[in-house]
Amino acid sequence: MKITLLLFAILCTLKANAQNYLISFEGSGASTTVNSVKVENLTTGTTLTLNGSDILRLTITTGINSVDDNQTSELKIFPNPMTDNSTLKIYPPVAGDATITVYDMTGKMLTQIQSELENGLQEFHLSGLKSGSYLINVIGNTYQLSRKLLCNSKSAGIIRIEKISSNQASNRKRDEADFKGVQSTVDMEYTPGNRLKFIGISGNYSTIITDIPSSDKTLNFNFVPCTDIENNNYSVVAIETQIWMGENLKTTKYNDGTDIPNVTDPDIWDSLKIGAYCDWGNNPSYSVISGRMYNWYAVDNTEATRVASNGGKNVCPTGWHVPTEADWKILSDYVGGSSVGGGKLKETGFTHWASPNTGATNETGFTAIPSGVRETAGMFMDITDLIILWSSSEYDPLNGQARRMVSNKPYVSKDFFFSKYYGYSVRCIKD
Repeated sequence: MKITLLLFAILCTLKANAQNYLISFEGSGASTTVNSVKVENLTTGTTLTLNGSDILRLTITTGINSVDDNQTSELKIFPNPMTDNSTLKIYPPVAGDATITVYDMTGKMLTQIQSELENGLQEFHLSGLKSGSYLINVIGNTYQLSRKLLCNSKSAGIIRIEKISSNQASNRKRDEADFKGVQSTVDMEYTPGNRLKFIGISGNYSTIITDIPSSDKTLNFNFVPCTDIENNNYSVVAIETQIWMGENLKTTKYNDGTDIPNVTDPDIWDSLKIGAYCDWGNNPSYSVISGRMYNWYAVDNTEATRVASNGGKNVCPTGWHVPTEADWKILSDYVGGSSVGGGKLKETGFTHWASPNTGATNETGFTAIPSGVRETAGMFMDITDLIILWSSSEYDPLNGQARRMVSNKPYVSKDFFFSKYYGYSVRCIKD
């Protein structure tokens, strides 16, 4: 009974000070390997990159500062989750005798040792646990350190806690450094309710997931090929029943390899009735981030005109197409309608968008960034304030259909006439 009460008190203390959520990653679809993961807290703007085999440990603090590597009082476990064994790294605040105990989550004590700890880093080797969740507790004369441990072992042995000598500790540090190339635990501060954006990368494949973690979990990246004829690789994001590109199109060729004319002369651009592209300001450096701009004739998918305007060719990668108005409506309805849906599609912050970037949450992972427009007479405008994304659907003989997002409104509107001669951006959708 006393042990159960002690365990309960320790767990309450852990929850009051810091709760860890452990996030692991796996791949499916075109690849089952995750090479790396980029993580962005969409609420705070903090980012980090870790190996796909690593464990992301979201550390939650509620009013009490967590202990960092430069402080002298902490218990660390590496790796966590463990498979066959882990290292307990103990930084006691004072020297003296201490008791190290392993409990299961019912409060049952599984093993315990006593050891004299110096006032500095001490390392212990833990092994023999079977698969499950455990609590490691270290009690000294004036302190108590606790941490949760997950174990994925497929077989159990005799549970042992063994102190590592100075020479062994030195070897262990070398082993740990080598092991980081395979798996390690990476910490990220986290406040409950924050939305995180994860970009899983596997070779040429890249998939976006957004999530508000509230427990330990494994995120599965469904890798979908999205590479254009020029070998530009695009991230993808699944939104409800659709799969979209997670960035703007950059190609200068149709997917059969035919060149799309690059037209910089405004007099020629303003009179074209065939597909063409340009860079914003006729400066290719803008296209690295925001993609290229196309007139409507390059994205035309209207059977009555497409053979004349682009020879019946597709500007999107094979297996993808320029969204129709029907495709856009499905997305718009899912995000709450045109009056508010843009906020759920826009990238957060002000790295690309001008202030105030109204309503931006990017909760879909669509990550719309401003790319500006090319109008008539060679005018390039609004590179930080506006994105217009083409639809392949026609409005009338002079205008196509498109969707518009701006920095100072939360909408994703279609209530404008979009001249077929203007240059806008493209997001492709999976067939």
